[in-house]
Amino acid sequence: MAQLFKNLKELPREEYLASGHRMCPGCMSALAVRLILKATKGNTIVVTPTGCLEVATTTYPDTAWRVPWVHIAFENAGSVASGVEAALKALNRKGKTDEKPHVIAIGGDGGTADIGFQALSGLLERWHDVVYICYDNEAYMNTGIQRSSVTPYGASTTTTPAGKKSIGKPTRKKDLVAVAVAHGIPYAATAIPSYPLDLVNKVVKAMEVEGPAFIHVLCPCPPGWRFPEKLAVEVGKLAVQTGLWPLYEVVNGEYKLTVPVPKRKPVEEYLKLQGRFKHLTQKEIAEIQRYADELAKKFGLGPVG
Repeated sequence: MAQLFKNLKELPREEYLASGHRMCPGCMSALAVRLILKATKGNTIVVTPTGCLEVATTTYPDTAWRVPWVHIAFENAGSVASGVEAALKALNRKGKTDEKPHVIAIGGDGGTADIGFQALSGLLERWHDVVYICYDNEAYMNTGIQRSSVTPYGASTTTTPAGKKSIGKPTRKKDLVAVAVAHGIPYAATAIPSYPLDLVNKVVKAMEVEGPAFIHVLCPCPPGWRFPEKLAVEVGKLAVQTGLWPLYEVVNGEYKLTVPVPKRKPVEEYLKLQGRFKHLTQKEIAEIQRYADELAKKFGLGPVG
């Protein structure tokens, strides 16, 4: 049984992601990775595809990673993580090592939901003992804020710009956890750095299971979502409190809410802080509220009030 953290004071004091990296001020992806690595206590090999995280933490000749780390192409995180895990198993069988570091892939939404989607599915289907974590800032932030398949409905991006004949992205966010669960994996979850203890304990649980695990971590992005960097944690909390980002886990197919929200806040409180939604009309905000209400009904969140 995994030993969970009771409070944040129990986390290791060691920093496995060094300070001085080039992630943006207020970057929730950087905070997410810092917490993820603390949950591993440094006993991990990390695989990261191209993206904000890779570019900003390994500007040649420096690296912010204090654990073994592999950078690979945009589409290959699932494949390379599978290979690392298989190699460790082979070495262990041959008696060449008795170490069992956790293999963790950390990819952005573009490298996970879109470009790396096939490799992720292969990893899950082949049952590799890997924890795959998607840090989701809801667009291709590293290459110019283009939409991804997990960009939410109504968001203005450089490839779905709001205008007289466009509301921004016209389709809803892809449900990555449901896709992962469809592979029959033993553990999947959502998380957000604004609720750090929930995040770190889900990483601990994911590492504990035999077989693949998937965690979808929402990471508010100040420049991409267009809000002041000082509001990053608050924006993340509002995503949860409005019901737009329910925090839950799926253990062997059983869904369980991990952060109850007895009374939800209106989605407008979340949307109005972000420049990417400033063009929305009340009709479009009502559509997003309906979506939040659907999620609330599915996961057992409380009413708006």
